[in-house]
Amino acid sequence: MFAIVRTGGKQYRVAAGDKIVVEKLAGEAGDSVTLDDVLLAGEGSELKDVSGLTVAAEIVAQAKGEKVIVFKKRRRHNYRRRNGHRQRHTILKIVSIGA
Repeated sequence: MFAIVRTGGKQYRVAAGDKIVVEKLAGEAGDSVTLDDVLLAGEGSELKDVSGLTVAAEIVAQAKGEKVIVFKKRRRHNYRRRNGHRQRHTILKIVSIGA
């Protein structure tokens, strides 16, 4: 069985046993998380009713993404700014899809 869930403004297709990387969620490694915003669910080519359906997940780790360099420059004004950013992520392992 698979489900489409929305978290952090993005949508993910998940099944039991999958690992996904999402925007930072509160919690420590080993904590359980419930994803309530299920958009679609099904098995094979059959679609299921999603009212009351939730996805149970476990937090594997809290991590940081790759560094992104933000460089600003204005020509002929001696203006240069260099800044870095590392987005925080949460790695989830999908435990089950059910009511």
